[in-house]
Amino acid sequence: MSWWQVLLGVLAGLALVYAVLLGLLWAYARRHPETVPTREAWRLLPDVVRLVRRLAGDGSLPRGVRVRLVLLLVYLASPVDLVPDVLPVVGYADDAVVVALVLRSVVRAAGPGALTRHWPGSPAGLALVRRLAGLSGAGPA
Repeated sequence: MSWWQVLLGVLAGLALVYAVLLGLLWAYARRHPETVPTREAWRLLPDVVRLVRRLAGDGSLPRGVRVRLVLLLVYLASPVDLVPDVLPVVGYADDAVVVALVLRSVVRAAGPGALTRHWPGSPAGLALVRRLAGLSGAGPA
């Protein structure tokens, strides 16, 4: 087997993994349309970034939670995305889905009170973030 056949096999494998990830992202977004309101999520982006930064800096949270939050900040700041942001709507939807998944993970590990303690925005914004995080009610923790 020559080197170009190996390279072609690796590239085909990476393309397959990418396609599977996109399929899973699409399936998640279709299954949970109420948890990924893209337009509202973009309005909340500055508050969500501050929330993630505050949560990542909270020494009382488990280390694994803080690591996930730092990785989320790196992902959001990175120009490399699962779906390029140049694609209308879909390009930004992947960011909203990734944020929702990480916030759900944080709520499971740290509790909903962590969101409330560190939320820098309005109560309406907190209600939306609680929905993104998979909390059924928008009330206090």
